[in-house]
Amino acid sequence: MLSQIKNTDLLTMYYEQWVKIYKEGAIRKVTLDKYYMTQTWLEKLVPSLRLCDITRITYQQLINDYALNHERQTTMDFHHQLKGAILDAVDEGLIEKDPTRKVIIKGKTPTTKKIKFLNQFELHTLLINLKLTQKINWDWFILLVAKTGMRFSEALALTPKDFDFAHQSLTISKTWDYKGNGGFLPTKNRSSVRKIQIDWQTVIQFSELVRGLPSEQPIFIQKEKIYNSTVNDILERHCKLAKIPTISVHGLRHTHASLLLFAGVSIASVARRLGHASMTTTQKTYLHIIQELENQDIDLVMRSISNLS
Repeated sequence: MLSQIKNTDLLTMYYEQWVKIYKEGAIRKVTLDKYYMTQTWLEKLVPSLRLCDITRITYQQLINDYALNHERQTTMDFHHQLKGAILDAVDEGLIEKDPTRKVIIKGKTPTTKKIKFLNQFELHTLLINLKLTQKINWDWFILLVAKTGMRFSEALALTPKDFDFAHQSLTISKTWDYKGNGGFLPTKNRSSVRKIQIDWQTVIQFSELVRGLPSEQPIFIQKEKIYNSTVNDILERHCKLAKIPTISVHGLRHTHASLLLFAGVSIASVARRLGHASMTTTQKTYLHIIQELENQDIDLVMRSISNLS
């Protein structure tokens, strides 16, 4: 237990126990893995640092050392995961003063990440080349992600019960643990629980496909383990055959959002459809598209003003 730890014990040992007591079973596995990664970096950067030796200077040096190999946002995440444990150690009297106060977060300059997505013609070319059989296959999966913008894990978790064909909607309320041992998991965040409107053609197609299937069993999951790379490989082959840019399944999500934005759909509506926690996430992710649309707006404003004379 944490109460057995002394102020002369190692930070790595304290943090490891803190994660086991306070985080295991309380957070999603994908988030817990980030805490484990922080533990790995502590063992690498400060393997002999004792709790009683942690000061603002030693903590800042730890953050600086981590920042040498990571971007600022990643360093911020590292700091936040570590800070929770350290503040508890302060409360327990293991560390005299809060060493995280006024910490300065540094980091490498972020690399330019260009989001890969298809334009409307390219997406149309991809979809008409899919092999949509009378039974569920991965091509149907690709079609549905392209038309809804769902996350990979959300689409894997879909069951016949999630379709409301009468109201042309799809309920997203869970994900599939494809990185672990399978089974349903909660959504990424509260905002990810949502209803997505689907077009009448998709309604007709999937009402036939899921007929007779168990209502609460995932329609895309068979007995074998599912890997993201498996579906990405299938999508890549389709892209090459269609002679369009190669994108991933996540790229289909970006494609869906991009086409909506270019069509004039509001950022708020796109954010809700994607299940983003806030519009800020949408704005940051699709900043280049929003800027392009703003440039078009400026041209429109200038033309409108010039017509006044």
